[in-house]
Amino acid sequence: MSTQRLRNEDYPDYSSTDVSPDESPSEGLNNFSSSGSYQRFGESSSTTWFQTLIHLLKGNIGTGLLGLPLAVKNAGILMGPLSLLVIGIVAVHCMGILVKCAHHFCRRLNKPFVDYGETVMYGLESSPIPWLRNHAHWGRHIVDFFLIVTQLGFCCVYFVFLADNFKQVIEAANATTNDCHINETVILTPTMDSRLYMLTFLPFLVLLVFVRNLRVLAIFSLLANITMLVSLVMIYQFIVQRIPDPRRLPLVASWKTYPLFFGTAIFAFEGIGMVLPLENKMKDPRKFPIILYVGMAIVTTLYISLGCLGYLQFGADIQGSITLNLPYCWLYQSVKLLYSIGIFFTYAIQFFVPAEIIIPFFVSRVPEHWELAVDLLVRTMLVCLTCVLAILIPRLDLVISLVGSVSSSALALIIPPLLEITTYYSEGMSPLTIAKDALISILGFVGFVVGTYVALYELIQPSNAPIFINSTSAFA
Repeated sequence: MSTQRLRNEDYPDYSSTDVSPDESPSEGLNNFSSSGSYQRFGESSSTTWFQTLIHLLKGNIGTGLLGLPLAVKNAGILMGPLSLLVIGIVAVHCMGILVKCAHHFCRRLNKPFVDYGETVMYGLESSPIPWLRNHAHWGRHIVDFFLIVTQLGFCCVYFVFLADNFKQVIEAANATTNDCHINETVILTPTMDSRLYMLTFLPFLVLLVFVRNLRVLAIFSLLANITMLVSLVMIYQFIVQRIPDPRRLPLVASWKTYPLFFGTAIFAFEGIGMVLPLENKMKDPRKFPIILYVGMAIVTTLYISLGCLGYLQFGADIQGSITLNLPYCWLYQSVKLLYSIGIFFTYAIQFFVPAEIIIPFFVSRVPEHWELAVDLLVRTMLVCLTCVLAILIPRLDLVISLVGSVSSSALALIIPPLLEITTYYSEGMSPLTIAKDALISILGFVGFVVGTYVALYELIQPSNAPIFINSTSAFA
């Protein structure tokens, strides 16, 4: 690990993504023409449009997807999918804003690549307000902070997800059958508390994050993607069968639970940090806007379909992850294990971002012969931190909603519209565009405040205890 802070152009700005950080953006700097012409150095990165689309898809599919059925329950069977569609459209629009502003500063500053943090910093430097211009460097720090919070939040979610799914598989081991349509109630054999399962996974995840080679992480990412894809196919195969009468489900849920929906939804859609690295690595970056809209249309369709079908299938019994509602037969128990294996290996990919931001700060302050020890110590402490936070908040649905409300809303909804205003205001903007950007940021801020408050209130004074029910009750 280098003893100095990563250079701006070396910073691999990944967020909420399972994309393997195979290459640092700096690899293309030698190919950048110094003649002053604007040139995205993705031309030398050998990423085709199809590969970019696959990276975009797999970068948006994780634990957030599995929590969407419960999110739909918190919004209502009608309000849920409509809200998911609106949030998806707004989130993709904000991704487009970020790409447009990044292009603007690449042309203006004759730079081959700018990441999310740099784009915000340059946007503040273009602001007509002197105070913002003088404190523009805080723009990058703010983005780095929310990236750290978001990614470590994802790691906390992974701890809870792994504990819940393994606990359920082990407790149902004696009652697991080959009949996936049995109606008998399964009596779980009590084992350890879920928080003890988190502690069990702790040493293995610490060893996993000791892997610092990006090529090796790419192998883990491939394994994770294969296992999660197989699991998703099996989940869809189950939830489309024997759907109960939907008329018993409320069209619009209580307004008190809607903020929890918002947090989970924005958690799932928060993939904005990956768009610039993906666009940069393309052979023909001019095609990226089309790929972005096509890819996110597929993701939005996947989110809405799984959210609605999962809620229709399990109704009020839906849990924080739909995997916890699958039948106690060997086939679907293996689905839980497969998805858990994928999440386990994805932990290292998500951990990569905060590690690359935080670790150089400490390593640069010690003698060279202590660098490796400090590097591994900081990694260990960060993993322990995510484990402790997961133990303190052991409910998967609330962890997802809290992370989404606190940090994902800032990165995906609040910052990009304000960035567009600061970037283009001095060059002339229509009042309609300013009003649109202001409205998006205000809605994002309201979701940030209300969603965080409701999630914290639910943690302190839970209105409903965590649901542990017979996952085959849908067939009764």
